[in-house]
Amino acid sequence: MFFIKKYVFTLIFIFSFFLAYELIASDELTNYNGFEKPYEKSELKSGSYFSREETRAIEQDEFENPGMIWVERGSELFNMKMGNKGSSCFSCHNKDNKPLSGVATSYPKVYKNKLINLEQKINICLKNNMSIEPYLLESDNLLSLSSFITYVSKGLPMNVSIEGKAEKYFKRGKELYFERIGQMNLACNQCHDNLAGNYLRAEKISQGHVNGFPSYLMRWEKIASVHRRFQFCNNQARAEPLKIGHKDYNALQLYIAWRGNGLLLESPSVRR
Repeated sequence: MFFIKKYVFTLIFIFSFFLAYELIASDELTNYNGFEKPYEKSELKSGSYFSREETRAIEQDEFENPGMIWVERGSELFNMKMGNKGSSCFSCHNKDNKPLSGVATSYPKVYKNKLINLEQKINICLKNNMSIEPYLLESDNLLSLSSFITYVSKGLPMNVSIEGKAEKYFKRGKELYFERIGQMNLACNQCHDNLAGNYLRAEKISQGHVNGFPSYLMRWEKIASVHRRFQFCNNQARAEPLKIGHKDYNALQLYIAWRGNGLLLESPSVRR
């Protein structure tokens, strides 16, 4: 009888918690005002701010940061002559012509009437300018190039545009950010706005910014893209993940990147 009462009490407590949270979240959604950001510029905090001290130390030490392995591989690929007529990425992008510094701060962006992220742009360049078969999304080679190109802009502020042709994708990304999904009926804002700074499974919840991607994830022991992280969050909500490179993931990435405009790029970051 004791165990039955204890079980019933536990169920009542859980139900009451989620009911109260539902009301708070619903009110927050109702009062959300268009293009307003949830954080003032002075309140923007990168994911590293919420990391454990030892994780931050690994990230900041380039000799210890395992993500630098992908950056170094990306540098090799960038300078490798593998295209038609012995061309390389460096053939087009050098200090005198189309330099890379600052490029990563502006993605995702609209290219030929379609929103793309940095990895997709790299593949477009490989195919159209070098006659090379595009890399598989999330492959080591593509993430290495993406990591290197982003690393070149390390320390520069995020600066994505949501104007013109990008606006419709931005609006879609905002919808996705506040959309309840999965068996857990969760939305991005419930964790990264309402609960940022609180603990979940011994880790602090961040504001959900993407200025540290590509990021080395300790749980996977490899570099991961923003889209791979989106898939992980979908799984946590017990929702069906989208494919990496999906247009909705690009839209969501644009919205989240815009929320973090002004944060400095810090890839390769280290996260658990």
